[in-house]
Amino acid sequence: MHKGLDMEQIPIAGPWITQREIDYVTDAVTHAWYANANIYHERFQNAFADYLGVRFAISLPSCTSAIHLSLLALGVGAGDEVIVPDITWIASAAPITYVGATPVFADIDPKTWCLSAESFEKCITAKTRALIPVDLYGNMPDMDAIQHVAKRHAVAIIEDAAEAIGSEYKGKKAGSFGDTGVFSFHGSKTLTTGEGGMLVTDREDIYRRVLVLRDHGRKPDDMMFWNTEVAYKYKMSSMQAALGLGQLERVDELIGLKRQIFAWYQDELEKIEGITLNFEAPHTKNTYWMVTVILDSGFGLAKDRLVKGFRERNISARPFFHPLSSLPAYHATAQARPARQRNTVSYQISPYGINLPSGLNMTAEKVSYVCKALKEMLPVARC
Repeated sequence: MHKGLDMEQIPIAGPWITQREIDYVTDAVTHAWYANANIYHERFQNAFADYLGVRFAISLPSCTSAIHLSLLALGVGAGDEVIVPDITWIASAAPITYVGATPVFADIDPKTWCLSAESFEKCITAKTRALIPVDLYGNMPDMDAIQHVAKRHAVAIIEDAAEAIGSEYKGKKAGSFGDTGVFSFHGSKTLTTGEGGMLVTDREDIYRRVLVLRDHGRKPDDMMFWNTEVAYKYKMSSMQAALGLGQLERVDELIGLKRQIFAWYQDELEKIEGITLNFEAPHTKNTYWMVTVILDSGFGLAKDRLVKGFRERNISARPFFHPLSSLPAYHATAQARPARQRNTVSYQISPYGINLPSGLNMTAEKVSYVCKALKEMLPVARC
C-alpha cells in the first residue's frame, strides 16, 4: 500500500498553487507598474475585507509587522502590559517588546489549546493595555468570554488569526473580533503569498494611523517626501498581492482540503486510546492549519523523540509550541517565572504534542503512511 512513499520526503506544510495564481502574478510582474502599481494591492485588500466582513484591510510584509503596527496604533508602549497565551509562536509576543511594553503569559484551554478566558482575567493588572488571543492551529478560543472580560477591564484586543483564515466562531470569521485582526501568508499557511500579512479593522482611527506608520511616517496624499515622524517601511509587493488575490478567490477550496486532510487523520487515529486530536466546538469551524496530536504522558514519548522518529521515516513533523515562558528569550524575565508555575495546562500539554504533515499536497495514502509510522512508534497501540 505504501510502496514508494517510504522513499519520498513528506513535508510538514506547503501551498496549493494553480494556473489562476500563476496568471495573476505574471500579470502583476508585467503590468503592475507606473499608474497600475497598486492595482493588485487594492483588489486584494478590498476582497479580503469583504471576505471577513470588516471595513478596512491593509496588506503588509508579515503578521509580525501587523501586530507591531496594531500595538503602535493603540498607543501601547513603555510601562504597559500586554497579555498573550503562553502557547504560541514567538512572533505573537515579540512586537510587545518592540514597543517597549511587557508581555504577560496566560494559560490555554485544555480542549481548544487557545487562550483561557479565566487565565486572561487573572493576569490583568492596572498596567494591562491590550490582549493578543491566538487562533492556534486554526482553532478559535471562547471569544464571547474573552470579549466580555476585555470590555469589563477596558483591554484592547489584537486577534492573532495568523493560522486561522476561514475559521469561524458562531458564524463570524476569525480575525474580525478585535480592535484589529492580523493574518500571516507565510509559505506554510493555508492562504499564502510566500511571505506577507494583513491587518484588518473596523476602526477608522486605527486604519488611518496604520497607513502613516507603515509608510515612513508619511500621510497618504500629503506633500511628497514630507515625513511627519520616524516610522516604518511595512509594505507588500504587487506580485505578492496578486498571488494572495488568486489564493483568496480559491479560499473555500483550500479550506475544504484542509478539513479533508484532518478527516483522513481522524479516521486513522481517533480510535487509538491516549491520542487527542484537534478539537472543534459545536459553535466553531476549525480550519485545521496544522493537524496536531497530543499523546497521553503514559506512552512516555516526548515530542522531540517523536519528531526524530518521523524524520527517520522521511516524514517532517513539528513539535507543539514550547511555552513562551520556557524559551531562553524570556526565561529570565520577571513575567516568565510566575507563568511557569501558573500555566499548568500549557506545561502539561506541550511536552507531548506534535504537528503532523498538513501540507495541501497531502493525500489519503500519505496520511495513512504517516499514521502507520506513528502507530509503530507507540509502545502499545491501544486501539
